[in-house]
Amino acid sequence: MKFTELSTLRPDLAFIAHWVREGSNVLDLGCGDGVMLDYLQTDKKCLGYGIEIDDDKIPQCLQRNVSVIQQDLDGGLAMFEDNAFDTVLCLSALQMVKDVEGILREVARVGREATVSFPNFAYWPHRVALLRGRMPVSKSLPYEWYDTPNLRCATIKDFEALANDVGLEVLECVALHNGKPVTFLPNWRGSLAVFRLKKR
Repeated sequence: MKFTELSTLRPDLAFIAHWVREGSNVLDLGCGDGVMLDYLQTDKKCLGYGIEIDDDKIPQCLQRNVSVIQQDLDGGLAMFEDNAFDTVLCLSALQMVKDVEGILREVARVGREATVSFPNFAYWPHRVALLRGRMPVSKSLPYEWYDTPNLRCATIKDFEALANDVGLEVLECVALHNGKPVTFLPNWRGSLAVFRLKKR
C-alpha cells in the first residue's frame, strides 16, 4: 500500500505514519483491518504484528498479509518480552479497553516508543451535546450511548496526566480534525487526540 492510498482511506493514520521510522519493529494494538501495518510493511519496510479481537477484522488482516494475533487487549501482552518493539501503536482502540492503566504499563514495557490516539471527549460538538443533555455522537464517536464499544472517555489533558503516571514521557501531542493538525485551541477543536510517547 502506498501513502496516497493510506491518505485516502485513513487520513489520521497517514498523519501518524510519519512518526514510525523506516525498518522499525512494530506492534499494532487493536489493528482493525490491518491497513496501518499493511502500509508500514510495504512502504516503510517495517516488521511486526497486529493484535485484534474482532472476528470480522482477522480475515481482512490476513488478506493484507498482516501477521495478526486474535486476542483481547485486556489479557495483557505477556507473550512479548521487554523492549521487544521499536514502537507500539494503539490507534483509536484505548477507549475500548477495560484496564487502560494496565495496558499503558504494558505498552511502556514492550515498546521503546508508542503512539496512542483516541477520540477527544472535550471536542466542542461533544461539549455542546452534553449541554443539551445528550451523549455526543460524532465522526470520532459514531455510536449511540447504548451500543457503543467505547468504555472510556478522555480528554487530551486527562491522557497526558495518566501517561506521566505510568512512566511514559510525552514527546509530542497533536489534536487532529479530519486527519489535519489543529493548533488553535486543540483540546476544544480537535476531534482526535494523538500522543507520541517514550518510556522515561
